[in-house]
Amino acid sequence: MSTPETSRFVRLRVELVLEVDDAGAVTEAALGRIADDTDMPADERAHAESAVTEDTAEGLAYLVDPFDLVSEIPGVELAQASWSSERIDYDPDSPNWDLDDDDVDAEDETADEDEYDGDGDVAHDHEDERVG
Repeated sequence: MSTPETSRFVRLRVELVLEVDDAGAVTEAALGRIADDTDMPADERAHAESAVTEDTAEGLAYLVDPFDLVSEIPGVELAQASWSSERIDYDPDSPNWDLDDDDVDAEDETADEDEYDGDGDVAHDHEDERVG
């Protein structure tokens, strides 16, 4: 009887609900992050600036960096990451609110998503994956 091999890869799911007290500060920070990204093409920059100005959730997607969550953990390397942001109706006192409730099908989801390809690059738009 052989010992089954186990994968070295672990999927870590994290869900956060953030309350935005100052949408202007979020937008300003996101615009600053976009301005600091010297590798972003001009047309993508214009699209990103427009998106974060119009939607605070999009601004948060530009500010969240999963690499920051794991970069200090010894013995691990971020291989791939995907995250999304969307406006939600949230009532912390509602018995219907459940962080484990996954009633949105990933294929039907319309949230803004970012992807990390493991090489330090983040694609903020599904249609444009930047590498290297």
